[in-house]
Parts: sequence; C-alpha cells; structure tokens
Amino acid sequence: MSSDSAPAPSKAVPANDMPPAAPPIEAAARGNAAPRGESVQYGLRITAAYAWRLIVIAVAVYLVFAVLSKLTLVAVAVFVGLVISALLRPLVDLLSRTIPRSLAVAAALLLTILALGGIFTFVADSVAGQSARLTTQFISGLTEIERSLSGAPFHIRAVDLTQLGHQVRVWVTQNGGSLAGRALGGAGVAVEVLTGLALAVFCSVFFLSSGNRIWTWLLTQAGGNSRRLDGAARAGWATFAGYTRGIVIIAATNAALVCIALLLLRVPLAFPLAVLTFFAAFIPLIGSPIALFVATLVALAARGPLIALLVLALIVVIGQIEGHLLHPMVMSRAVNLHPLAVALTVASGTVVAGVIGAVVAVPLVAVTWTVWSTLKAHSSRNDKPPETAGEELEPDPAAAI
Repeated sequence: MSSDSAPAPSKAVPANDMPPAAPPIEAAARGNAAPRGESVQYGLRITAAYAWRLIVIAVAVYLVFAVLSKLTLVAVAVFVGLVISALLRPLVDLLSRTIPRSLAVAAALLLTILALGGIFTFVADSVAGQSARLTTQFISGLTEIERSLSGAPFHIRAVDLTQLGHQVRVWVTQNGGSLAGRALGGAGVAVEVLTGLALAVFCSVFFLSSGNRIWTWLLTQAGGNSRRLDGAARAGWATFAGYTRGIVIIAATNAALVCIALLLLRVPLAFPLAVLTFFAAFIPLIGSPIALFVATLVALAARGPLIALLVLALIVVIGQIEGHLLHPMVMSRAVNLHPLAVALTVASGTVVAGVIGAVVAVPLVAVTWTVWSTLKAHSSRNDKPPETAGEELEPDPAAAI
C-alpha cells in the first residue's frame, strides 16, 4: 500500500479554541424561535387564527339577532308555537292512540282554548261582581293609609297629601292627550299580540301533527353527519320541553299557594291575583316577585297594613318553597344551569329585548348549552381509540355489584 492512500492524521483542536456550549435555556428558546424566513412568532399566529374565527362567529351571531329583531313578531310566534307543542305533546300522543293524529291535535287545542277561556271568563266575572265592594274597600283603605302616614313615624301632614293628590290630577289633565295616544298604541300592541298568538297556534298545529316529517326534511337538507346533529337536536328539544313543563308546574303551584293564602286572609281579587302569579312565573326570578308585590298592594289598600305585612311574609315563605323545593325537584333534570348563569341570562335578555328577552333567554341558553355539550361529548367519543370506546360501552359487570 502506498503512502498516498494513508489517511491524514486528525488534527487535535485545543480546548481553548472550541466554541462554548449554549446554555439549556438558550437552546430551548432557539428551538421555539420562528424559522429564519418567518417574522411572526408561532404563538402570535395561533392567537390570530383563533381571533379571526371568533370574530366571524360574533358577526354571525350579531346578524342572526339583527334579523330576529326585524322579525320579532314571527320569532316570538314560533317560540310560543314550540311552547304550545311541548305542553300539548303528551296529550296529543295519548289521544292519537285511539283517534287519528290530526283529530288528536284538533281536540287537544280545542280543550286548551276552552279551558283558558273558562279561566279568563271566571276572572272577569269575579272582578265585575266585586267592583262596587272593592271600590268602597279601596277608598277606606286609602283613607287608613293616609291616616297612618300622618302619624308616627312618618308625620306627613294631611295638607301635603292633599297637595300631592292635586298635583297628580293636574298632571293627568295636562298629559291627557299623550295618555290617550299611548292607550291607542296599546290597542295596536293588543292587535299584534292577537296576530302573533294566531300564528303561534297555526305553527303548533303543524309542529304537533307533522313535526317528525319537518325535522327529517331539515336533516336531509343539512347533509353531513346527520346522526350527530339529530342526537344533539333531540337532546336540546328534551331540555326545552322539560323546562316548559317544569315552569308550568312551578307556576301552577305558586298560583295555588297564593290563592289559598289570599283567601285565608280575605284579600279581594284572590283568583285574579293567582292567575297573574301563574303567568308572571314564566319570567324567571323577577316575574313572581312582581306579581306578589301587586298582591301586597291590593291587600294594603283593601285590608290595611297588618294584612299587607302578613301577605308579604307569605310571599317570602312561598319564594323559599319555590327556590329550595320546587326548582330542585322539577327543574334539576331539565336545566343544568347555575343560578348565577340564570340571573345573568335574565338580565342580559331584559336589556336586549325587554320582557320578551327575559322570557326567552333562559330556555334559549339552556338548549344551546345542551346541544353544545352533546356535540362535544359525541366528538370526544369519536376521538378515542376503538378499545377505549368499547370499554365505555361495555362496563365491567363486577363494577355493578
């Protein structure tokens, strides 16, 4: 072998000439740094990606609410139609076992209309029959209130009360035209309410008679993973129906307790005030206190301060029964929302759309949360390995012992 083919001996590098090793922190920072050709950090790019997606979702939600604000009557009518369908669905299913479903829907709606008409007729007759006696009681009650205000601890002079009454009469005389205009506007609102109610009944007829066919057609138009969407939507409908039936049970219980309490205390207009309490209970958190406050005012004017205080005490007791007994028993399975979330939802709905927003907000948020939770649970099951999913579907028999 020639000397030309022999490898050249490696030249040792002195220790002083070797570059110093990079510290671990600098190495980690160098690994997370953006490539030489990129000027935007990785974290900033991820944040921007999430930001524009959130902006698109916010714009879509805003557009939906903007459209609904222009179509308030139609949106509220569809919502009321869904409420009617949720309430009458059990009765229609029961009647459809013996008669055709279309006849069952007609019979259920007719029975409901007759029942509501009978209730309102009874309330109107009771108010009309007691009007003369109530006028006398209210006048004597106001006189007693004036006497109480003139004594300790208020010491309001009778001259001041008379002057206050005179100022009220002058204000009513000066603003009579605007009050009449508002009354005419209220008549227009009444026409809109009747129109919306007729549209709601019309929608409920089709929801009850052919709701499954309508939903099947919507799933066909949606395409994609229709099974996943169908499961989430059915879970949302179960939440909505449970909330609607639960609030009716709570409202009926509150109305019955208020009616019994007012009858025992001999407060006039007990049945009309009970009906007011029933319908006010559909506004969460604030509806029942407002109706019971009206009952307290009636008791104060008709029966005096002592009976009014007793009514107020009974209001507190009924509120405790509703909050600590009825709501946990009736609503816990239907609506899985924290009380703080309910309060914020009602406040937001009231700010956005007034009384209608307060009524619609809680069921809307509850249904949205149920649909979101169902979709998320479905996606998490699909992401798991087959053996893990099989273990969840087939639990260990020993665990049940």
